[in-house]
Amino acid sequence: MEKVITYYSSFDEWGRLDREPLEFMVNLHHIRSHLPTKGRILDNGAGPGKYSMELAKQGYRVTLTDLTPRLLEIAEQKAHEHGISEQFDGFFTQDARHLTRLSDQQFDAALMLGPLYHLQAEEDRIQAVRELYRVTKIGGIVFVAFMSRTKFLTTSLMYPELWKPHHTVQGIQHFLKTGVFDHQDEGRFTGAYYFDIEDIRPFMESQGFSTIKLIGSGSIAGAMSQQQWDYWRQRGDEESEQVLQMVIKESENPYMLGASSHLLYIGKRE
Repeated sequence: MEKVITYYSSFDEWGRLDREPLEFMVNLHHIRSHLPTKGRILDNGAGPGKYSMELAKQGYRVTLTDLTPRLLEIAEQKAHEHGISEQFDGFFTQDARHLTRLSDQQFDAALMLGPLYHLQAEEDRIQAVRELYRVTKIGGIVFVAFMSRTKFLTTSLMYPELWKPHHTVQGIQHFLKTGVFDHQDEGRFTGAYYFDIEDIRPFMESQGFSTIKLIGSGSIAGAMSQQQWDYWRQRGDEESEQVLQMVIKESENPYMLGASSHLLYIGKRE
């Protein structure tokens, strides 16, 4: 996992969600819609804590974990800047596969919006989900992010030179068979795993969760440019908000899941 730590020690993950606000807005809408009215929340693999900050502002008690110490430092700084440090029960350096600082059934709900991207071995993905299950209370809601094999195929075909070894048919064929991607260019995105969409529900259900829904975080508008969004913004706040609500509604449309690079699984711990 050293490559993951090295990559995220210098990558601007907070800024990524500012540059790609649709993913954040869609996810946050669904998270808020399914959380209990109060309680203790785990943000596991939280990075700099962008979701944590919003939940803490709403009065939830939040525990934040991540593998990269630098991101935890940023999260603590952000909590202080927003005046919400008292809402946090800890910022812990933890591997999602081994949540040693956390107790059984400690949380009313839990987010895991990153770790599964980077666990290329099936046994590691299973271990991370089992740990999520362990620390979540019976009946607690979990929110787990996945990356789509279908969407990354599209990206690879459109921009092959940016995603080597997907600049060759052989490279893409290997990826489609395994879901595993290792960037050929040093310093680019870390080794990752992409799920076939039809495997997500059974994977989570096999570890004791019941499915509530699976949504596309990018919805139907993930590929829209800043200029295209600006058209709707310049038509005024009312129309802009109506467009956003359309996009949020369509995020639940099962026929568009393959068009979204990030997917959000929402389930209940049985």
